[in-house]
Amino acid sequence: MRLSLGALRDPIVNPHRTFGFLLKDTSRLYVERFEQRAGALGLTLPQCRVLVYLAEHEGISQVQMAELTDLEPMTLVRTLDCLESHGWLERRSDPADRRARRLYLKPKGKPLVDDIWHLAALTRREAFAGIPKKHADLMIELLEKIQSNFLSLEPLQPAPALTALQSGRAGTGGARSRREQAASRA
Repeated sequence: MRLSLGALRDPIVNPHRTFGFLLKDTSRLYVERFEQRAGALGLTLPQCRVLVYLAEHEGISQVQMAELTDLEPMTLVRTLDCLESHGWLERRSDPADRRARRLYLKPKGKPLVDDIWHLAALTRREAFAGIPKKHADLMIELLEKIQSNFLSLEPLQPAPALTALQSGRAGTGGARSRREQAASRA
């Protein structure tokens, strides 16, 4: 069977043209390109994220930074250790909580944040090459609306079939645990 060009553009026939696939793949390509640029500065994406958020939220705690950057605590600690060793940020004790550490951008780190924003602008320019500004602006507006839609949704409750799959009992006719089987034999 030979598919026509029109059929390949149909998301039902060509799953690579669905919204989710295109969004994920485009995001991956965008991040890879940015990481290539950041690597030239000797930075990783997590380091860039921490520095940019820190420039906007000086004095936040490490816990708050982990939430903002969506980094696992261990990854964040390693990232902070590296940035601190380069003299780009410092951790200070929180006077209100002995266990907490507050984060501050050092003067040496401020020009680096400007460099990161410059790299982001270059990458964005490449991404929107050949696209009129009004269409690029509309795309950003639409993505913000989609993001807002998802953020406003209530979490889904697991469906009974999904719960059975997760517990390993799907397709077993309600398989019983060893304890339940042993009890029924007794």
